[in-house]
Amino acid sequence: MIVRDFNELKNSDRAVSDAKWTSVRMLLANDGMGFSFHITTLQAGSEHQFEYKHHFESVYCISGKGSITDRNTGETHDIKPGVMYALDKHDPHILRSEEELVMACCFNPPVTGTEVHRADGSYAPVDELEES
Repeated sequence: MIVRDFNELKNSDRAVSDAKWTSVRMLLANDGMGFSFHITTLQAGSEHQFEYKHHFESVYCISGKGSITDRNTGETHDIKPGVMYALDKHDPHILRSEEELVMACCFNPPVTGTEVHRADGSYAPVDELEES
């Protein structure tokens, strides 16, 4: 059984920050669960372009207010507590935070904890990370 406390992890090396967001990685690839689980906080007024070409992600909004726009269709959806979205087609998207957003996120394949967003908004494929 794995038990971890967000309040302890948020001040550890499992808290990764970049471009107006912080992600606390509660579960990572080396935990052997087949997915990673993060609590991610996006700064109010921030905008982020992501496209996880090699990962699937599902996200559940815990608190805050914002929107997500599908860059392929232009369709925009409100994000507020209780809303979940899943990037089932590696969807390129823009995530906007009107208020600070706190989100619970799952990635498959799981992230290792060392990933950084590339210029196109993606993470490298797992096999590239293993080779470096």
